[in-house]
Amino acid sequence: MRGLEELGRVRLSPHFYLRDFLHSEITAFHGVQNIPDDPDLVIAHGKALCRQLLDPLEETFGRLAVRSGYRSAVLNSYGNAHNLNCARNDYPLECHIWDRGQGAEAIAGASIVVPWFADHYAQGRDWRDLAWWIHDHLPYSEMWFFPKLAALNLAWRPTPLRTISSYIAPRGTLLRAGGTPEETAEVRKARYADFPPFRGLRSPVLRHEKGMI
Repeated sequence: MRGLEELGRVRLSPHFYLRDFLHSEITAFHGVQNIPDDPDLVIAHGKALCRQLLDPLEETFGRLAVRSGYRSAVLNSYGNAHNLNCARNDYPLECHIWDRGQGAEAIAGASIVVPWFADHYAQGRDWRDLAWWIHDHLPYSEMWFFPKLAALNLAWRPTPLRTISSYIAPRGTLLRAGGTPEETAEVRKARYADFPPFRGLRSPVLRHEKGMI
């Protein structure tokens, strides 16, 4: 218990601690523990995810809502076996098991909601506006969008695949690995011309924190 408590206090980035990613409804309801198998890998990959992808989002749109972050292999396997919205552990695009791979095989992802955009989406805004904003601003690897709240799975890899998929109409693959966007840069920019300034909400950085970013 004490070790897990201390692990949760590990700061991954200026805006996130590991504890932000350890909650699981599967754990709460079914009692399957969500304890990392390799804490060092979880921390290393989690830092990359937060500093390269989630921090810039939060500093642009305000507080993010993390729907599902890290999952242990045991928890994810249980979720998959019981149809609880978890992909199988050996699925190459399963991004929640942060300590599954190393080096080129490393991956870390989270299911998130951007509340600022969710409000616009509820009024009929196209999910692709946010997808193309992320594509043009962040070094993501994969994105998958979902109908509820325009939630998305956002994944980091050392060498990004740069793919975009969605379960929202138009369903399917918007961008394949190595592909070129169908829309020009000018058309994409017009989609999100009213978005907040990039990292415009960035908090003041203390001197000793400058090396963290």
